[in-house]
Amino acid sequence: MNLSLPRFSRLGAMALALAYTGISFGVLTAPAPALAQSSGPYYVAELAAPASESRTVAGGVAWYCEGTTCRAGKGTSRPLRICRSLAREFGEVESFTAKGEELADEKLAKCNGN
Repeated sequence: MNLSLPRFSRLGAMALALAYTGISFGVLTAPAPALAQSSGPYYVAELAAPASESRTVAGGVAWYCEGTTCRAGKGTSRPLRICRSLAREFGEVESFTAKGEELADEKLAKCNGN
């Protein structure tokens, strides 16, 4: 008894397997939708004095500053740690918001080293 597939069927099965692998790989490596970028900044900070640079990296995130307002995307550290890094870079931070939630006064004091 012969259980092997005819040559045409083997080629068809191999072609389907390659197509499935290609599609799966394409889905996994495709860039994420730009929806996350359009939702606005994750962190917003108001500085006591205007920023000396319009772009910098502090706390592992890229900050974009205009005057005393700085904005950044989400980082991997806690908000207090991100705030401290920004304060080291630009000086006193008057307010710090992460995901729309403002940092409490006692945490803001810690951010500024008080």
